[in-house]
Amino acid sequence: MVLLEALGVDAAKMLAAGLAIGIGVIGPGIGIGMLGAGAMNAIGRNPEAAGSITTNMILAIAFAEALGIYALIVAVILLFVV
Repeated sequence: MVLLEALGVDAAKMLAAGLAIGIGVIGPGIGIGMLGAGAMNAIGRNPEAAGSITTNMILAIAFAEALGIYALIVAVILLFVV
């Protein structure tokens, strides 16, 4: 409550939205990096399976990216609805 009085409602909403998106995309960013590194390592070890590995990698990246999109939705809701 003290923070809200010191900053004001609009500033607190912007701070909350910034923290929501900033913290919310750390996990998907790390996950996508690990997926890419693992896929490149797997393709380097077995180049014949590159097509299958790439397909599975893209599918996993799409699922990880969905979590980042959820964080974006929460940030937008914090800005415009709350």
